[in-house]
Amino acid sequence: MTPTKKKKQVKAKAKPKVTAKKVVKKAVKTKAPATRASAGKEPKAKPVRRPKARQFVKMQAVGNDTIVLDCLKGPIANPTHTAKKLCNRHTGIGADQLILLSKSRKADFGIRFFNPDGSEPGMCGNGIRCIARYVKDWGLTQKKHITFETTSGIKPVTIRGKMIDVDMGEPRMKGKEIPVNLSGRVINRPLKLETKDFRITCLNVGNPHCIIFQEDLAEFDIGRFGPMIEHHHVFPKRANVSFVNVTSRNEIHMRVWERGVGETLGCGTGASAATVASVLNGFTGRKVLVHLPGGKLEVEWNRKDNHITMSGPAEVVFVGEISI
Repeated sequence: MTPTKKKKQVKAKAKPKVTAKKVVKKAVKTKAPATRASAGKEPKAKPVRRPKARQFVKMQAVGNDTIVLDCLKGPIANPTHTAKKLCNRHTGIGADQLILLSKSRKADFGIRFFNPDGSEPGMCGNGIRCIARYVKDWGLTQKKHITFETTSGIKPVTIRGKMIDVDMGEPRMKGKEIPVNLSGRVINRPLKLETKDFRITCLNVGNPHCIIFQEDLAEFDIGRFGPMIEHHHVFPKRANVSFVNVTSRNEIHMRVWERGVGETLGCGTGASAATVASVLNGFTGRKVLVHLPGGKLEVEWNRKDNHITMSGPAEVVFVGEISI
């Protein structure tokens, strides 16, 4: 008998172990077949381009708060719209005024002021102290004596520690220069309203001002009479209205209704105008301490050169960024 051949035992090859990592890789590489649902997928929405944020500095001087925008590298497109947007206390930063800092060929710097309603005053005494503090603290100048070009002329400023002196220039007192629809100087003239009569003294210290001497400041309804006088037909460009109580030969208290703003805690041009009006009416001397709801200002009307010097502090409140 032929010997039977033993069948060779073939060992089954062991299947390679598939690790979790390999499974993940395979799953990533494998493309699912296109279906009707995936083919009809909407493309991803492009990300919304947000406008670049711009730094601002919120400042205040005797409660008169301002927003400073540095425009030394270039102007903003629409300052009127920007002022309305940023000064709004509900939907913006909130302020009595927007100040734009720019270059100048006539002075160290140029500045423009804008009210919350978008109007542009010629001058702001508290605002110019704020901008002086800004250029000094931000290292934009090492000078203590700085000049600023405004729409009402060149204004020299001196920084001495916390106090800042502003040369407000000479007051203009003729009717056409203020302007008011009255001839000559307007000193203690009658102004009739529907419900009340006032005696007014008017002048211009960068803005038109109407000064009324009033004893009961705390109880006086400035919210009623302020806008009525601001928009009175005697003032073709409207007016800032100050109600002043003289307490001594060298001190006065006042409340101010500012053109395009409303009642504010402080007004540098108003304090300057109130001092001149107090002198013209024989109530005070030429150097006066002015008490405002937001603080005190020192004002002097110099007899020699006829210039007004207004002095007070200014400080940074906070710094932030906002899209314009």
